[in-house]
Amino acid sequence: MSCHITLDRETYESAREGFTWEFPPEYNIARDCLRKHEATDRVALYQAYPDGRRESYTFAELDERSNQLAHALAARGVGRGDRVAVVVPQKPANPLTHLACWKLGAVSVPLSVLFGPDALDYRLQDSDACALVADASMLAVVREVREACPSLDTVIAVDADTPGEDIERFERVGTDEPTTYDIAETDAGTPAVILYTSGSTGPPKGVLHGQGLWAGHCPAFCMYFEQSPFEGVYWTPADWAWIGALGDLVFPAWHYGRPVVGYPMEGFDPETAFELCAEFDVTDTFLPPTAIRMLMGVEEPTERYDLSLQAICSGGEPLTPEILDWADEELSGVVVNELYGQTEANLLVANCREWFPAQAGSMGKPVPGHEVTVVDPETGEELPDGEVGMIAVTREGDPVVFQEYWNEPEKTAAASVTGPDGTEYHLTEDLGYRDRDGYFWFKARDDDVIITAGYRVGPGEVESAILEHPAVEQVGVVGVDDETRGEVIKAFVHPVADATGDDQLRTEIRKQVKQRLAKYEYPRDIAFVEELPTTTTGKIQRRKLRERSE
Repeated sequence: MSCHITLDRETYESAREGFTWEFPPEYNIARDCLRKHEATDRVALYQAYPDGRRESYTFAELDERSNQLAHALAARGVGRGDRVAVVVPQKPANPLTHLACWKLGAVSVPLSVLFGPDALDYRLQDSDACALVADASMLAVVREVREACPSLDTVIAVDADTPGEDIERFERVGTDEPTTYDIAETDAGTPAVILYTSGSTGPPKGVLHGQGLWAGHCPAFCMYFEQSPFEGVYWTPADWAWIGALGDLVFPAWHYGRPVVGYPMEGFDPETAFELCAEFDVTDTFLPPTAIRMLMGVEEPTERYDLSLQAICSGGEPLTPEILDWADEELSGVVVNELYGQTEANLLVANCREWFPAQAGSMGKPVPGHEVTVVDPETGEELPDGEVGMIAVTREGDPVVFQEYWNEPEKTAAASVTGPDGTEYHLTEDLGYRDRDGYFWFKARDDDVIITAGYRVGPGEVESAILEHPAVEQVGVVGVDDETRGEVIKAFVHPVADATGDDQLRTEIRKQVKQRLAKYEYPRDIAFVEELPTTTTGKIQRRKLRERSE
């Protein structure tokens, strides 16, 4: 059984008033995104590679291959509720593994190919993953951390001709298994995905979602792509480990039976982006603001490329008027729609030009199916229009709101507040307000999370990696404004007594962070200081560090 998500397209108001979530009792993502389309010969995935190779896969082919993979994982001991990590770029093995897990009733854990050993090790251990599907490019990191992960019984490598001892080749796994599979009994609330997100303090948190997560993204998908889910071709350069790629584009497109373009791009290249859009007649794309700004550097794109673009959606930071003007002028009227969400509750607010005009800098209006408001985080009381408070969403009945932080019951409880009328809200930790016309406006994060080029980075994790350097006595990490990336990471480093703060130390620190964490988490700016501002209890005052950078 699949989930039927339709919107009254007449007006925004009628769409919100008439919308209800209709999940069948035996809902499963794989049935919704693949099996309901298998009777057609419709293409689900156009797969491209930097070396020029091109492949295509129908919904039926992806269903059959994920069936085989589900059998193979079950034969290797993966059962209901078990965690399977996926560290694969934009290649077919990525969604195939997720879908196989969901058919089993297992929980998939998307992880980035940019992770170093510390970042990967923590997430594998915290999720207690019993199996890992990893790209060949990640095998050196996997070997480094495997011994520290006692539950990791199975490792499967993608595109590795000689993966080594105790590592199987993905291309061979399950090929002798049946191409049919009886999907496990699940419903929209059955645990399905753990996505890791960085906070301002402590290690990353595992965000547990149910099977209804991706279908829950579909109303927003219709909004920011101007209600064309039945005819588009979709692509994003965003990492398929990120909710902004899987949830904003891949699985909603497959819910509607539409093709997605995959391309494992190492670092965003604007020329390649335009080439892909032209080659595959991409109509709709999700682009982080950083990627859009890089595209703006390409001269005369509509004259150089035969583009079919109709709509671009973007999020992570407010879009400037210049971006909207560029798309209108240089892309012949392509619509750019801002959206808002987070790993814990994604795609809550969005724009849709067919329904209402965009306001530069505004996130838009609440998406049908989500009750979004602004509250006092201490009392849960709704605040009047124009008053700044915490953006919140009603938890009950909303499939995009997370179930819990993995193994973190206290943090789970702290993320909610009950209002005076008994409504339980999820608190986003983002401060903003709603204006009298219903538009939402972001003001500031209530924590210290840095959003750089669309990635959320917890300063505490970066600080821990920097402190491992023997020449560092103390460090504070903040985000500072950047025209291209929105924010860049800046580290204020207090060296040990006998160390010299110079360019060599800067290079060593950056290299260490890149190796231990993810490549996007290194500090681009490093300032050496004699002391750091702290509270009476010794906690670094990041607010004062940000003030130094203004």
